[in-house]
Amino acid sequence: MKSIGKINTDYIYDANDTVPREFPKYTTQLMNLANSNAQGTRPNVVGPMATYFQEFLDEVPAPSIEDWEKWYTDREPGAKERAKARILPQIERLKEAIQLIDESLVDKWLDDLLIDKTYNGLYVQKAIIQKVSEHFDVPFAVSTAADESKGIDGYIGGTPISVKPDTYENLTKLKEQIDVPIVSYKVNKSSRNIEVFIPLDLDPHN
Repeated sequence: MKSIGKINTDYIYDANDTVPREFPKYTTQLMNLANSNAQGTRPNVVGPMATYFQEFLDEVPAPSIEDWEKWYTDREPGAKERAKARILPQIERLKEAIQLIDESLVDKWLDDLLIDKTYNGLYVQKAIIQKVSEHFDVPFAVSTAADESKGIDGYIGGTPISVKPDTYENLTKLKEQIDVPIVSYKVNKSSRNIEVFIPLDLDPHN
């Protein structure tokens, strides 16, 4: 198997004898955002597009974009109006929000992104240690620099623990030797929630 090159969107449009529609700069970004918020093109609104298109190809032997437009419109005659009814109100909300954005709000947003979200997104150990301590109803403490050199991230009661992501054990080149119980966590990328897992034999009351 060898590569014979790449194709881009322009190549596909040309191969399909279609012409890209022109939009003013930035407008598609805003409409995409509005649509994402409004969920205007979900299958329950406009139909299952991938399924529909396969059915269209099965039914039309030499398809054109005009054929697809007619086939789809016949199948879902009210789809565009249903989508538009969801998207347009969201566009108005974005217009109102844009009017609120000034230099001070950009400063605030950057502080939230660069300081708050970075700190709380990357420094999760303390929150996880606190969660475990609440589970066992014992006090907690974060580690010192000397503790960290031993692989200890904190204490649940008097029990030292290490905090690692759930992928830690799958790493093949682990150089550190950790001799304390490992509390693991898994990040849900869609909800951004963190699920915490503790060893079955972890008992800080003993």
